[in-house]
Amino acid sequence: MRTLVVVPVRGGSRGVPRKNLREVAGKPLVVWTIEQALAMTTPGVEVRVSTEDPELAAVARAAGVLVLERPAHLAHDSTPTEPVVEHALDLWSAANGEPDRVMLLQATSPVRRPGTLDRALAEFEQTGVDSLVGVVPQAPFLWQATPLGPVPAYDVERRPRRQDLTAESLRYRETGSLYVTRPEVYRERHNRIGGRVGLFVMADDEGLDIDTELDLAVAGQHLARQRAAEDRA
Repeated sequence: MRTLVVVPVRGGSRGVPRKNLREVAGKPLVVWTIEQALAMTTPGVEVRVSTEDPELAAVARAAGVLVLERPAHLAHDSTPTEPVVEHALDLWSAANGEPDRVMLLQATSPVRRPGTLDRALAEFEQTGVDSLVGVVPQAPFLWQATPLGPVPAYDVERRPRRQDLTAESLRYRETGSLYVTRPEVYRERHNRIGGRVGLFVMADDEGLDIDTELDLAVAGQHLARQRAAEDRA
């Protein structure tokens, strides 16, 4: 099985300027995801960073990964992720043939535990799904605002206790951290999610997504603590 791992990073960012280059627990943010991808032990994995930014490209190369130059029209604030992945897939496939699966890793979700990425690929293969979505579980006590008033996503007359929640009664939030997808889903649907979908359940701390300065600080604390635990092991 051949896996193309794509890490898309832009130089621009609205919420946190130059976010992907900001130092987090001693490293540029993007380097955490690069190192996690390069540490995978699953055979046949190829990692590529897609960027339009020369400084990000230099940082990625220094971290030991090959860079795909992203055209400027795919580097706007409004550019969806899917065309970026498809561009990387086209470039890689032209030189190497179509991979069996594409793993999308977003650098703005840098907290991933050791073994998580290999476990995702194994689960993708074992379940035979067409796309696998990284998620974190959460209680179903959610509400939706509608023109007719708030509507609960659970039965308020039978509110379950947290300790009684089951896998079926929980809700699952996309982490944005990782997706594993068959290439034909991108080719036919232009989407990272399609066909038979599976949920890849991650630990709560792996659901952190960086949008603010506070998120950066929290990620730094998590990553520093994780690194210290690995050093002690």
